[in-house]
Amino acid sequence: MIDFFSDLWLGLSVAFLPANLLACFIGALLGTLIGVLPGLGPTATIAMLLPITFGLPVESSIIMLAGIYYGASYGGSTTAILVNLPGEASSVVTAIDGYAMARQGQAGAALSIAAIGSFIAGTFGTLIVAAMSPSLTKVAVSFGPAEYFSMMVLGLLMSVILSHGSVLKSVAMIFVGLALGIVGTDINTGVTRLTFGVSGLMDGIGFVTVAMGLFGVTELIRNLEERQRDGDVELAKVSTLIPTREQLKASAGAVCRGSLLGSFLGVLPGAGPTLASFAAYALEKKVSSKPQMFGKGAIAGVAGPESANNAAAQTSFIPLLTLGLPTNSVMALLIGALIVQGVQPGPMVIKNQPELFWGLIASMWVGNLMLVIINLPLIGIWIRLLKMPYHFMYPVILLLCAVGAFSLGNNDVDVLLIACFGVFGYFLMRAGFEPAPLILGFVLGPMMEENLRRAMTMSFGDPTTFFTRPISLGILLFTAAAVILMALPSLRSKRQDVFSEEES
Repeated sequence: MIDFFSDLWLGLSVAFLPANLLACFIGALLGTLIGVLPGLGPTATIAMLLPITFGLPVESSIIMLAGIYYGASYGGSTTAILVNLPGEASSVVTAIDGYAMARQGQAGAALSIAAIGSFIAGTFGTLIVAAMSPSLTKVAVSFGPAEYFSMMVLGLLMSVILSHGSVLKSVAMIFVGLALGIVGTDINTGVTRLTFGVSGLMDGIGFVTVAMGLFGVTELIRNLEERQRDGDVELAKVSTLIPTREQLKASAGAVCRGSLLGSFLGVLPGAGPTLASFAAYALEKKVSSKPQMFGKGAIAGVAGPESANNAAAQTSFIPLLTLGLPTNSVMALLIGALIVQGVQPGPMVIKNQPELFWGLIASMWVGNLMLVIINLPLIGIWIRLLKMPYHFMYPVILLLCAVGAFSLGNNDVDVLLIACFGVFGYFLMRAGFEPAPLILGFVLGPMMEENLRRAMTMSFGDPTTFFTRPISLGILLFTAAAVILMALPSLRSKRQDVFSEEES
């Protein structure tokens, strides 16, 4: 216990350094901004800002990128409540009852409950991360190459199960990502792979290039297409931000349940804030004594999902910090940022770089506190931003992507690749393919290959090593069980019903 508090004190001392406080504030502010602006999500923003962060100390850069991620969960509720236009996918459910409350003249109360629930859930999720990560790290230290390979297989499978759309399409995207990850020169044999004679691909395809193309440029194209169809939105009037005593009492249980449920679902690969918010809404509707009020302005329909998605945003850092495994596309981007900064994600981070580990955890609480201060007093500014024409924004964003890609290696091929991946991502989106499994496969592919080779070398070429080691066997059995369960018609149809409800 003494060590725990001393570690937290170390984290607070790092988080309260002026440079890190500024990075946390910028990240929280940017996260709120992109959450408010519909269409430009945290994945695209982090992908576009990756080149800028490489010039910062590793603690400051990761703190800022993390702030963008969980800050977007806050900001998304603002547009969901005021204009029935969720800025984030995780805020889709919030719009159901939040906008109904706004039409009844209770927009301020809905915004306040969303902010309060988000802060409480974010704090709870941060404590879970701080409490669980060291213990899981000690377990992860005993992992060998076989265990890591099996864990990555499980992570990729879970990302397929919990992703939208067709399972076959998600699997196809994983294989495309794995193929892109091996482009370049094999460091073990010196043989070039999938370069097609292009000298600019000898060193492989840069992670930032793929991320900015698939998420940044693709989002620009998609937003331009949708903004041409969308008309002006009618903003709800915000009178008072103080909720009544009855509203606070009615939302208290929803905040607690949402925090617990979101904290659990955030750890699962592929789940994250979006699934947590939908699950929390379904839970609140089941436990409510007045389920008929949901969809008509039930305060629990705002408090539960907002608490769940923010708790999930915090606890999704647990696999990243303990095992070095991403649970979603944003975590994959953060792993890429760590690798470029010279940090190998995994259980050794807490031992070799405790300032980074505990500083990031402490900054999450600081960032959640900042978000409450940023969101409520600045609601008037966020409302004005919703009226900004998008065609003023996209040329600047596109220029930043191109400059950022070229500055990494002074290679004009990277700029061309960004454009190619942007167009590729757009056609994937139109065809119903999700890019998230692709980016997960791209990040995990080289790591899987390395651990596979190491495991086979240590076992003298015996493939049964993955089944004779207890931890690896347990992970593979769990993976097989998940595949069998997913194949059951009842669960497959239930999965399709959940995602069709989300899309509607």
